[in-house]
Amino acid sequence: MPLPKLPRLPRRPRLPRTRRGQRLAVQAVMAGCVLALAPVTWMYTTADSHIRTVADVPATDVAVVFGAGLREGRPSPYLAHRLDTAAELYRTGKVRVVLVTGDNSRVEYDEPDAMRTYLTGHGVPDGRIVSDYAGFDTWDSCARAKKIFGVDRAVLVTQGFHVRRAVALCRSAGVDSYGVGVDERHDVTWYYGGAREVFAAGKAALDAALRPDPHFLGPTEPGVAEALGSASPR
Repeated sequence: MPLPKLPRLPRRPRLPRTRRGQRLAVQAVMAGCVLALAPVTWMYTTADSHIRTVADVPATDVAVVFGAGLREGRPSPYLAHRLDTAAELYRTGKVRVVLVTGDNSRVEYDEPDAMRTYLTGHGVPDGRIVSDYAGFDTWDSCARAKKIFGVDRAVLVTQGFHVRRAVALCRSAGVDSYGVGVDERHDVTWYYGGAREVFAAGKAALDAALRPDPHFLGPTEPGVAEALGSASPR
């Protein structure tokens, strides 16, 4: 009875044997690393000079708060901290209107309304809050702020690990932006968010270069202009 044939093991890649081959291999690896890090470098270069704190951010008409998930219909802790910062910006007169942008792609999940409810419970008048229900990602939120809501200048409120990508993308979308990064305890979620940004930088660079339309564009909305028109002047 013949013995069964054993499966062939995949061959290990052979390393170059010549010095020239080894040098070319090292150069290829280095080039790959440079290309991989280029989006992160672009993000930091574009955004770093526009990062501020609540105390020193320039007074601006509009704050943009990005969604960060819900828990049982309420803002997640990270989102609640973003909203706390936006409420502080409003109370201190740094902004006059808050644009909340998040995901409402299904009936049972409504980030903007949950954000609005939280803000009104923390002292921001309902008439000073504008909702964007189609902020499905950072680029969509930035592009819609410009194209749909007519925002030309804004303070962006998000966590520190995300704020540079938000600033870089909104500036690429035509919104003159400053970012306020919310401080967080460096727990597992924080480290995950920071690691995620390295990979998200590649998509961000493509979005900034190609400037695609958001997933949902729709007609222009006067909400921000109307809220500013009814707000007290500084």
